[in-house]
Amino acid sequence: MKLGKYQHSKTGNFYRVIGIAKHSETLEDLVVYECLYDNPKSKLWVRPKKMFLEKVEINGKKVPRFKFIEE
Repeated sequence: MKLGKYQHSKTGNFYRVIGIAKHSETLEDLVVYECLYDNPKSKLWVRPKKMFLEKVEINGKKVPRFKFIEE
């Protein structure tokens, strides 16, 4: 998985993927990413890699949940 800037397909918000972590119990890959906008809830987030990379339906079209923009 490429590290760098991604855009969320539904919100249009930008994030920077900073690494891949392992869940301590299941060893599932988790994407660690940071908001590139002001978010009072948190600056850093994690999401299962499978979910981060999956396609979602928007206006009847399947698109990546997060679109890679640049390194």
